[in-house]
Amino acid sequence: MKKRVLALLLAGAAVASLAACGSSDSGASGSGSAAGGDGEVVELVMGNVTSSSAKDAVTEVLIPKVEEYSNGTLKIVHFPDNQLGNDEQSFAMAQTGECDIAVGSTSSVATTYNDLYVYDVPYLFLNKQEVYDVGFNGETGKAILDGFSEYGLKGLAFWENGFRNITTTDKDIATVADLSGLKIRTMANEIHLEAWKAMGANPTPMAFGELFTALETGTVDGQDNGMVTVVAQSFQEVQKYLNFTNHILYLNQIIINNDKFNSLDPLYQDALTQAVEEAIAELRPALTELDKSSKDTLAAGGMEMVEYAPEFYDEILNLQGVQDLYTKIDGEVDGLGTILQDELAAVAGA
Repeated sequence: MKKRVLALLLAGAAVASLAACGSSDSGASGSGSAAGGDGEVVELVMGNVTSSSAKDAVTEVLIPKVEEYSNGTLKIVHFPDNQLGNDEQSFAMAQTGECDIAVGSTSSVATTYNDLYVYDVPYLFLNKQEVYDVGFNGETGKAILDGFSEYGLKGLAFWENGFRNITTTDKDIATVADLSGLKIRTMANEIHLEAWKAMGANPTPMAFGELFTALETGTVDGQDNGMVTVVAQSFQEVQKYLNFTNHILYLNQIIINNDKFNSLDPLYQDALTQAVEEAIAELRPALTELDKSSKDTLAAGGMEMVEYAPEFYDEILNLQGVQDLYTKIDGEVDGLGTILQDELAAVAGA
């Protein structure tokens, strides 16, 4: 995998020039052997871990668009709520072709596709505009999406589910020092674990399905997620404080088995990619509004909001452990962190 994404970036210009020489009719001469070539109904099986978050919000818009653009002959059969397994399992099933499409969190599958770790760098992105302009639509973001091909997959899109914040049961996080010893549930993601340790917390990997009970019984002191997820899981029933740490972007991907995609009639390929692109674009303002309404819901449910001055975030970034983590991640992803930071700086200075 060494230098793979960097090679993709260098190859981008050549690919674009070749594409410019092609014809929009290139797929029209298909023999009909590709799936859907003779007009029969084609079904794509999609796995998703939830039916009540931004992950599912995209699918709700996507599915009818796919049918519309294919005149009803391409259909997505959706299995939400872990019916096909968790993020890691549905990702693996898409690789083997046991399911066609998988929707999930990048953080959950970064252990397989390591370049995704770059999105887990604490405070890499400071706002959503940076996420869309650089994280998704910059050269590096596009190359990372293309990099799913090395795992037998086609990356269709990234989208965000807000920033991750910490919820706690008995004690708010008023200062960085309050993170010391905090037993916080996290996913089994190496970068998340090391980030929390660097901040002085005590990270505890745990399956998401076990989290509500763990919070209720005091097995852990808190957890981190986007506000939409906190509402969807009713964590306000067992958590008192919502601490706006905004430490890591909550990022999702939608991918499809590459062989399956290539087997589809080109018209169906276009229908799917167009539907995904439009669904993400339409949901961007809706996701921002969903963040706001989720905050209101949590406040109405009795949660206390804890917000911070810029100095709070500066103090975290200046921790030696966090600085060391930046260096480590950058090395493990072949300098992608530095490349992204340079892209962000260029956009900010434009």
